[in-house]
Amino acid sequence: MDHGSPPPRAAFTRREWEIIQEHRTPKQVQQFLRSLRYNHERLGETLRSFREIVKIGEVHCLEAALTATVIMEQHGYPPLVMSLESQDNLDHVIFVFRRRGRWGAVARSRDFGLHGRRPVFRSIRDLVWSYYPPYVDWTGMITGYTVADLREMGNYDWRLNDRNMWKVEKFLIDYPHKRLRSSRRRYRELLAEFKEFRQAHPTGPADYYPGQERWM
Repeated sequence: MDHGSPPPRAAFTRREWEIIQEHRTPKQVQQFLRSLRYNHERLGETLRSFREIVKIGEVHCLEAALTATVIMEQHGYPPLVMSLESQDNLDHVIFVFRRRGRWGAVARSRDFGLHGRRPVFRSIRDLVWSYYPPYVDWTGMITGYTVADLREMGNYDWRLNDRNMWKVEKFLIDYPHKRLRSSRRRYRELLAEFKEFRQAHPTGPADYYPGQERWM
């Protein structure tokens, strides 16, 4: 199989193909990812393919991005993922797509504000900024970002591999990232807001962010 091209129908199992056919839009894929358990990697780190996710039924952020990429690629979307770098090294990876000239995203996270975005953003940079406020917590702050086309991995099978795919993680870590510069004042204000919210609401999602009408 040429892993630079989308796999043919025959490459998928019956259940895999059913999932692909049942989820034809980014919104439907976002709902599918939200229906899966979150992978907290309690038994050790994993990086599973779409095939393994279908079997196991749980994902973390990078596994979710790869799953979304495989599904949406079958519906004509290029396999683009965005990596967000954080000052605390807790990075985030999402599937990004373009519709009618605007950018959106499909993602899964433990954090309320780091899921997908509707395709309403004029540029990738605008899309990244929509993740900046909800990324700020006790230690987190976005410091850089990049968009990578997974077809650049050539003949490596990142779609249906039955093994942990650490090569994908290394590919994204090594991919050149652009710096995202925010004023220290803005960061301190967002951090103060987060701490104030957590003081009043020690548990549950941080759901006070503006602009949620643009979230998927």
